[in-house]
Amino acid sequence: MTRKTFETNSGRAAEKLPRPTLRTVAQEAGFAVTTVSRALAGDPRIAETTRERVSEVARRLGYVPNRAAQRLRTGRTKVISLLLNTRHEFLSFTSEFLGGMSEGLAGTGYAITITADGLADDRLEAIRNIRRHSLADAIVFTRTECFDERVRYLLEHDFPFATHGRTDFTTPHPYVDFDNEVFARMAVERLVAKGRKHICMVMPNERYTFGQHLRFGARQAAISHGVQLTVPDGVDLDSEPDEIAATLRSLHAGPNAPDGYVCVGEVMALVTLAYLNDIGLTPGMEIDVVAKRASPISNHFRPRIETIDEDLRATGRAMAKVLLARIDGAPMEDMQILLKPEGAFSISD
Repeated sequence: MTRKTFETNSGRAAEKLPRPTLRTVAQEAGFAVTTVSRALAGDPRIAETTRERVSEVARRLGYVPNRAAQRLRTGRTKVISLLLNTRHEFLSFTSEFLGGMSEGLAGTGYAITITADGLADDRLEAIRNIRRHSLADAIVFTRTECFDERVRYLLEHDFPFATHGRTDFTTPHPYVDFDNEVFARMAVERLVAKGRKHICMVMPNERYTFGQHLRFGARQAAISHGVQLTVPDGVDLDSEPDEIAATLRSLHAGPNAPDGYVCVGEVMALVTLAYLNDIGLTPGMEIDVVAKRASPISNHFRPRIETIDEDLRATGRAMAKVLLARIDGAPMEDMQILLKPEGAFSISD
């Protein structure tokens, strides 16, 4: 049998270096193994200079924590599972929200895994699987419903979690949310200030709590200012773009077409602007459009429209804070964060 030898540039056979261990890092950094372990976990009792030194050595050596050993030693996986709908939660949401969570968990030793949430009839399937098989120390999920069965299940089993969005349960639970009621009210009032009398707003599915908040805020503002608010039937934010465009076309076919649009997200704004362009209407002239801005994508809308920020990166950082507090058993008041729209509607630079 012929044996092949792969050689380096120096002519010597390449040797596979052993995987660096915690002890390897400790010896190189000049600290005890227990100190290195705590430093890599972000233990605040370890001096910041020590944590930085240990992290630098670990990166240089290519040290990767042995999560199986950690789990046996501590009973924790050091994993947080983020449930995302892979069809709709992309673009700005995933990149900005996940980036913020990663920043918030930096130095803690926690890794984030993404679990596909297909919005199937059984929304508990993924949750049950994670809890039963101890696949994560905590769970984050979005698209929270008013009386979300996932929240009830995790509360009953005392499993750490946090939601992006609130519920209507009387039992408190950890969450981070954006004040969509305030956003909707501000958006309608901005269009009213521009002289618009008939405002259209495609909403999320009614099952989601943030959709209820949007409806309430928009309706209250419309009633207060005496303008018409249209929420189209048959489509929502999860509808296909062609379906939404067809609905807008039907609205503009009649004598009382909308002269203002509130777009809850950037995808909705893109669909709306494309349709208005197709029928020859220019935002800022015959019609106005305002939108929620969640990423730099909105800087490239043409024509430019007024937006207001929902800082999803800040949301992700806040979510990490809430999760760590829940895992450590902090009081509930430290685990409920409601973020407000900042500033006013404006055209981004």
